Amino acid sequence: MSNHPTSLFIYMYIRKEALLSSQIEGTQSSFSDLILFEHHQKPAVSEEDVEEVSNYVKAIQHGLQRLDEDFPLSLRLLKEMHGILLLGGRGSNMLPGEFRRSQNWIGGTRPGNALFVPPPVEHLADCLSNFEKFLHDKTLPVLINTGIAHVQFETIHPFLDGNGRLGRLLTTLLLCENGMLEEPVLYLSLYLKQHRKTYYDLLQEVRTHGSWETWLEFFLEGIYVSCKQAVKTTHEINQLFKVDLEKIAALGRARFSCEQTFEYLKKLPQTSAPLLAKELHITAPTARSALNNLLTLGILEEMSGKKRDKVYVYRNYLNILEKGTEPF
Repeated sequence: MSNHPTSLFIYMYIRKEALLSSQIEGTQSSFSDLILFEHHQKPAVSEEDVEEVSNYVKAIQHGLQRLDEDFPLSLRLLKEMHGILLLGGRGSNMLPGEFRRSQNWIGGTRPGNALFVPPPVEHLADCLSNFEKFLHDKTLPVLINTGIAHVQFETIHPFLDGNGRLGRLLTTLLLCENGMLEEPVLYLSLYLKQHRKTYYDLLQEVRTHGSWETWLEFFLEGIYVSCKQAVKTTHEINQLFKVDLEKIAALGRARFSCEQTFEYLKKLPQTSAPLLAKELHITAPTARSALNNLLTLGILEEMSGKKRDKVYVYRNYLNILEKGTEPF
């Protein structure tokens, strides 16, 4: 991955979206858990929880790559992404990559007392065929089309599991496919997590009362808030990097290994001397020295409190990334 600020921001932002979208479904994982897991370090929570979030990242990346290859946004692509989303762990017995072959329901213990019962299996093919046509219907403005498509997908609930996460992923894909986004840097999940009850209530009101306007107003407000958030976060991160790089630049000869370490910390804001030495192909004393210099400058914090096996964290950066991702 290049160290260009935009690509770094996308790299981190995709992970934040994955985490938030999974948290809406009740997954207990933190931002640092995910980053550690992806760097083959041990997270603090159940690996199954973190694996779910990591699969979401892979599913987003797969979808975007397929669109880049001019593969159409289609039922086939959604099935491919679903297969990745439910890899391993808890999802493996939920027909990954296949539409459901039995009745499902939302809320309650059976269809008879459920909050909502999606279409029966015999109507699924028709519903999905209409849905796929609608994805390519260019008569409505892109944002309106996207807001409607999300409700349609959640209402059809075509898979046994993962419908919420895939439906939120669909929003990003539609905005990228239709040229509203050049890069996948707009995610609604923080807004939807913060207004979780309203989100579910409004989806249900469309189904029971056809309240499309109320839903679309909520959806568009979410897009607006999320755009402002993305701009603010980018600004905060750029400002932090600028200030910290100025501190490093004043170090003299030691600055070279510190700059190298700093670039690495942008991708993994938590590290140790042995891990750093291995990743950057430098000696253990050089790694320790760089980390100690960054500690003295107040850029890093030591979080283990141990004499040996110290763990260093780029706290100010992690704090920006983790905003809003505290588990419920």
